[in-house]
Amino acid sequence: MGRRLVPLTLDNLSDLPQPCRSCVFWELDPVRGDAAVKGGRAEREKESWISAVLLEWGSCGRVVYVDDVPAGFVLYAPPAYVPRATAFPTSPVSPDAVQLMTALILPGYQGQGLGRVMVQTVAKDLIRRGFRAIEAFGDARWKEPACVLPADHLLAVGFKTVRPHPMHPRLRLELRTTLSWKEDVELALDRLLGAVQKEPALRPL
Repeated sequence: MGRRLVPLTLDNLSDLPQPCRSCVFWELDPVRGDAAVKGGRAEREKESWISAVLLEWGSCGRVVYVDDVPAGFVLYAPPAYVPRATAFPTSPVSPDAVQLMTALILPGYQGQGLGRVMVQTVAKDLIRRGFRAIEAFGDARWKEPACVLPADHLLAVGFKTVRPHPMHPRLRLELRTTLSWKEDVELALDRLLGAVQKEPALRPL
């Protein structure tokens, strides 16, 4: 099985599964996001956001391919580029951290260690850029696929709660710890990425 991880660019944005490729939950604030969806502009807004982040900061994601077939992706960026991040009661993300926005391993590719490889690749990338940690907003009441990752799964892969909240705690993972994860954490990571929704949609906070 040949697998490779490629930086996300406009050239391979189309390899993200629908509707992820046109989802703007994180990329726009709630008001603009709703307007983009209702106006049929979500995919263009997604492209514009990717383009702007590429120009100013660099690649903000990785796409995983298995035998040249897209198998998953992860999206991350400094919180200054993530308008939705300010809409959470546990904002802001720490200044030394990058925000984990969303991630997905497609059905059929879960349980093969792709999640571990993907996040370790992200960790190495961010360490080279001078960041110490990655943070994420969790959904403590997660019951079905959604744009916000389930808090329990984030905790299972090594994240620690830095600001508790009954619905949307903010969690943190020190990047260097991702380079020496044990087997149980690797398996939990695969479960985390497999739990991300297949069809993300905007939802009110």
